[in-house]
Amino acid sequence: MRKISKSIIWKNVAFLLVLGVAQLPSLAAAEISKAKTPPADLQPLEDIPPPAMTNEDNADEPQITIIKKKGETIEEYRINGQLYMMKITPAHGVPYYMHKEDQNGGWVNDGPSQPLSIPKWTIFRF
Repeated sequence: MRKISKSIIWKNVAFLLVLGVAQLPSLAAAEISKAKTPPADLQPLEDIPPPAMTNEDNADEPQITIIKKKGETIEEYRINGQLYMMKITPAHGVPYYMHKEDQNGGWVNDGPSQPLSIPKWTIFRF
């Protein structure tokens, strides 16, 4: 028996790998051409009409009520009948927003002159 060196074996393996990799693009092109031909028994889908637009209240959009008092405009924003935010536009000044932190909480002012928040920490107890 003749002894074959490891380098010859690795060269042959590398040659076979290169041949295999060279064949990949032609195999991929054959798969793509097969995918492009539709089956013979293909049936078209029926047309589905878009959803109808109604004048009913849309749950996704808030209801806005505009109230004008003495030059001041108040816009009330409600979802499902619950008031959650107000935009107040004074007759002379910058508009500001009031909103609820949670359902049972008080109103928070998000305007140009926010109320001063003073930290109240317990430092000592006697």
